[in-house]
Amino acid sequence: MAKFVGNKVVLIGAGDVGVAYAFALINQGTVDHLAIIDIDEKKLEGNVQDLNHGVVWAPTRTRVTAGTYADCADASMVVICAGAAQKPGESRLQLVGKNVKIMNSIVGDVMKAGFDGIFLVASNPVDILTYAVWKASGLDHHRVVGSGTVLDSARYRYMLGELEDVAPTSVHAYIVGEHGDSELPVVSTANIAGVPLAKKLEEQPGYAERIETIFEETRDAAYKIIDAKGSTSYGIGMGLARITRAIIQNQGVALPVSAYLQGEYGVNDLYIGTPAIIDRGGIARPIELQLNAHEQERFDASAKTLNEIKEEFFG
Repeated sequence: MAKFVGNKVVLIGAGDVGVAYAFALINQGTVDHLAIIDIDEKKLEGNVQDLNHGVVWAPTRTRVTAGTYADCADASMVVICAGAAQKPGESRLQLVGKNVKIMNSIVGDVMKAGFDGIFLVASNPVDILTYAVWKASGLDHHRVVGSGTVLDSARYRYMLGELEDVAPTSVHAYIVGEHGDSELPVVSTANIAGVPLAKKLEEQPGYAERIETIFEETRDAAYKIIDAKGSTSYGIGMGLARITRAIIQNQGVALPVSAYLQGEYGVNDLYIGTPAIIDRGGIARPIELQLNAHEQERFDASAKTLNEIKEEFFG
């Protein structure tokens, strides 16, 4: 059997999100070896074969295998997409009890295998579960990253780009806070093609209402998508691939993830969505945006929501 060297990622959970992530990762040629672990072994074998059959068209020769926890020993990253799924009408925070137990079990098996890399967590509610993975792993908090608001920010940028007929890559705006109902847009620092959003709000009548509608559609998008097709997958799969690329390639870029705060925004001992510098070590440092008074009030409320859940499960 070939010996795998270089950049290896272990994906745990091959549901809709996990497979979408795997597909994006292979298409982008980011890793040398992708080992996938899932409890449905028959379906996993089918997905592994199917993904490998597309490698011929990918930028690089990614090896895709059905993995075991032993694969974690020499992995650069372990990406967790496993967990109880969010049901129609169910909030992310309602998933906490079930998924904390699942995370503890998974992380225990990963660490027993000798893992010494970076955790990337996508399971919901992601802020709380990233905290759970950090606690269970015993790793430095820099090495445990949650997907945070990477998807929310992408949705927001896409919708703002559609409003102004501008590519979303030319829209610079963040959603921060809980990946969930208490999240908030940072309008005060946002710009579209270099034009501050605050300037547009001042000069264009009715613009504020349109921006608020876009935020509401961003916040509630998951519920609509889940109701329509059962899960969100492609957007978060590509977001996870983007975070993975930033880590593997040591890019040092700012991405809106779930990061551990130690005083930023006046918050301590909590994982929450904020821009952070991502490099080969995981989270190099969180970035504290300069929020206006209204935004800070909303961020405080979001942090309080998460803190109450965290205290219930972790004391």
